[in-house]
Amino acid sequence: MIKLKLFTFLSISKIVLMAQLPNSDLWLFSIKSSKENFELKNPLNINNREGYDNQPSFSEDGKKLFYVSIKEDKQSDIYFYDIKKKQNLRFTNTTESEYSPTQSPNSELISTVIVEKDSAQRIHLLNGKSAHDDDKFEMDSVGYFSYLNTDTLVYYKLTEPHTLKIFIKSNQTDFLICHRPIRGFKAINRHCLLYGIKDSLLTTYFKYDFLLGRAYRYAQSSAQSEDLVWHPIFGLLISDKATILKYIPETSTWQVLFDLSPFGIKKITRFTFDKKNNYLVVVNNL
Repeated sequence: MIKLKLFTFLSISKIVLMAQLPNSDLWLFSIKSSKENFELKNPLNINNREGYDNQPSFSEDGKKLFYVSIKEDKQSDIYFYDIKKKQNLRFTNTTESEYSPTQSPNSELISTVIVEKDSAQRIHLLNGKSAHDDDKFEMDSVGYFSYLNTDTLVYYKLTEPHTLKIFIKSNQTDFLICHRPIRGFKAINRHCLLYGIKDSLLTTYFKYDFLLGRAYRYAQSSAQSEDLVWHPIFGLLISDKATILKYIPETSTWQVLFDLSPFGIKKITRFTFDKKNNYLVVVNNL
């Protein structure tokens, strides 16, 4: 458990933001796979309560599921679910708000966006005992992020308009990818990034090639999804209501991969797989 001796006061805008956060639950599924089949088993609502439980990410070894929870005290803290023990445990207990927990590559540290006392939102690196205040990314207004490697990440900047940018820690530089991206983006590998831009009718998905410094249009969808996943077997996946869709590039069409409505799930807003494809977690907005 982490107890940081840092103090902050939420601004009015942050209080309003908390009030607007939806009630959401995390559903965990185990995956039974073969060459012919990819089946979801053992559905489990790991929270099953009113309140905000969201922004899940698996540990590198797939044994823990980190997430953000806001409880009665209206404080945003990081928790994790021990998959083997079937226990929810608290990871931070602070006067600050933490969001978007992600295990740092090749490290036991957890990267998280912390709302600092001056209202800046920066990525800090945490371990199981303390915050590494000197080990953080200096860019401000970070909403979401994804690592390309230990030194470089992609981040969603909460300016107006919102932007998607690359930040290189070693030389403290960043560069613009696009304006008005959707919330979700994924590094396919060290040289390619997948992201989306939404207009009033469609979301267009692009692949950005870092070696060439160019973006290519890859797919389009009318689904109102803000999230995406790149799966090593299925490729581009998005959610639409209670379903997860996969993109078929040969025909430029979408196909239902999973329909989770039989479990009472109505609106998937986030989802992700562990690296070994043993588990799927989805966020269901209530």
